[in-house]
Amino acid sequence: MINMQNPPQTQLISLEISGSACRITLNREDKFNALNVQMISELCQILQWTAQRSAGALDSLVDENGQQFLRTLVLSGAGSHFCAGADINMMRDAGANSAEENRADSERLDSLFNGLWSHPCFTIAAVQGVALGGGAGLIACCDHVIANNNIKIALSEGKLGILPAVIGPYVYRRLGSACFRRLAMMASRIDGEEALRTGFIERLVDSEEQMIAEVDKVIAEVLTTGPCAVTLAKELTLEFDRFTESDAELRDWTLNFTSKMRASNEGQEGLSSFLDKRPANWKPDSE
Repeated sequence: MINMQNPPQTQLISLEISGSACRITLNREDKFNALNVQMISELCQILQWTAQRSAGALDSLVDENGQQFLRTLVLSGAGSHFCAGADINMMRDAGANSAEENRADSERLDSLFNGLWSHPCFTIAAVQGVALGGGAGLIACCDHVIANNNIKIALSEGKLGILPAVIGPYVYRRLGSACFRRLAMMASRIDGEEALRTGFIERLVDSEEQMIAEVDKVIAEVLTTGPCAVTLAKELTLEFDRFTESDAELRDWTLNFTSKMRASNEGQEGLSSFLDKRPANWKPDSE
């Protein structure tokens, strides 16, 4: 089990925790934060560690030492670019690898993207420069994406004669069928305006100062919402995505889900605070 107090040691990414907020920064600036095996492995470890310290997953705001559990996660890249996709050496090695080795590499990538997609915290990507291939996959997995207006995003795998298959499920869910298919086939770069129009990102900003202010604004809004509600909203969405039974069975499932939430500690606190006209215990104003 991962140590709940001390995060894994990393070289290619950094982790900063302040209260209930954590920031993960890709730190291969000289390589445009391209994803190599080490960075992917480190990201997987950090995502697992932070997920285990999530307030929403643990149904608790603080640990036994009074340290806040995590509620938000910001992912960014050092330097002028967010992430240029897969490292060129990793792609070169893939050509010489066996089918089993390439399968293992793909499984590692899938662990990264699924770990971010299903992370129990509210995840925010703060993006500048390029987000290509796997970099586009990272932002597709986040709950809210804020980008500088110099952003260039591409499902660039097609230019190499391959496909964005591992990131595909996450980009598909964010963009929808027709847009995903078009961008995968063309593999061309889209700018900030098109990224905003297609739903790849939620907000465009003009400067680093605006980026910081917008991230802080989103975090402040998230902190007004119950941590378990944030986490379980992802479970609710995933269930909608994969539900294959009848409409009546889906409605019955949502009734059970709602009943469970209303009877939970967080649900009771939320309803009581509303009736008592006081801030719920998870809101910063209540501290």
